[in-house]
Amino acid sequence: MSPTYIFLAVIFLLLLVVAAGFYLVNELTRSGRLASRIEFVKSGGLVQQPTVAQPDGALLLRLLSAFGMRIARSGLLSGKTLAEMTATLEGAGFRGGRGLGLFIGAKILLGLLLPVIAFFAFRNFGSGMLWLVVKLGGAAIFGLLLPETIATNIRKRHLTQVEAGVADALDMMVICADAGLALEAGLARVAQELEGLNSALSKELTQTSRELQIGSDMRQAMESLGQRTGLDPLKRLSTTLIQSLHYGTPLTQALRTLSGELRQEALVKFEERAGRLPTLMTIPMILFILPCVFLIVAGPAIINVLATLHGQK
Repeated sequence: MSPTYIFLAVIFLLLLVVAAGFYLVNELTRSGRLASRIEFVKSGGLVQQPTVAQPDGALLLRLLSAFGMRIARSGLLSGKTLAEMTATLEGAGFRGGRGLGLFIGAKILLGLLLPVIAFFAFRNFGSGMLWLVVKLGGAAIFGLLLPETIATNIRKRHLTQVEAGVADALDMMVICADAGLALEAGLARVAQELEGLNSALSKELTQTSRELQIGSDMRQAMESLGQRTGLDPLKRLSTTLIQSLHYGTPLTQALRTLSGELRQEALVKFEERAGRLPTLMTIPMILFILPCVFLIVAGPAIINVLATLHGQK
C-alpha cells in the first residue's frame, strides 16, 4: 500500500475519533432528555417535547458502537471486566445508550490507530526490529489504556464532588421531611436545589428520583444509589432510608444522626491532614527557608571576614 493511502486512512480514523468524542459529550445530555420525556408523560402530553438534533456522523458512530457491542457480547471479555467498564462509565456520567459499545470500540480503534501514527511520527527514531516492536507495542498499549484512564480520572473527580456534598444534602432532606414532603418529592427537591451547588450529587439524586418515579421498587432504588458510586456515605444513606421505611422509625432523626456522623468524620479527616502539615513542611523549610535565614544571619559576618582578608592582602 502506498504512503498516500495510508495517510488518508489515518486521517479518516482521526476524524472518526473526533466524531466519537462529540458523541460522548452528547451522551451526557441524555439525562436531561429523559427528564423531559418523564415530564411529557406526567403532563399527559400538555408539555411540548423538545426536538433533539441528531449528532453528526451518527452512522459511523453507530457502526463503531455496534462493533464494540459485538466484541462485548462475543465472550472475549469476562463479565467482571464488562461490569467494571460499565461502573466506570456510569461513574463518569455515561449512563445507558451505546456508551459501553462506543467505549470498547474506541479502545480497539485507538489501539490500531496510534501504532500507525507512531510508525510515521517516529520512523527516523531508532532502527531495527526491536525499536519497531517497542514503538508499535507501546503505542498500541497506550491507545488501549487511554480511554479507560480518561474515564477513571473523570470518575474520581465525580465521586470526590459527590462525597463532599452528602452532608449538606442530608440537612436539606431533613428540612424537606420536616416540611411534610415524602421521600420521592424530597429527593427531587434536594436534587433541584443542589443543581447549581453540586452538580455531581444532584445527578445521582435525580437518577434515584427518576427510578422511583417510573415505578421502581423503593428498596432497590435506594440500594442502587449506594452501589452506583460505591461511596460509603451514600451506602449508609441508602441503608438508613431502607431501615426507616421498613421499621417505621422517624426519618428526620435518622438523617440528623447520619449527617452529624458524616460531618464529624469530615472534621477528623481535616484534623489528620492538618496533623501531617508539620512533616510535609520540613523539606520546604530546609530547602527554601533555612538558606535565607542563614544568609541573613551569617551574611554580614561573612562579608566582614572577606573584607578583612582582602585588606590584609
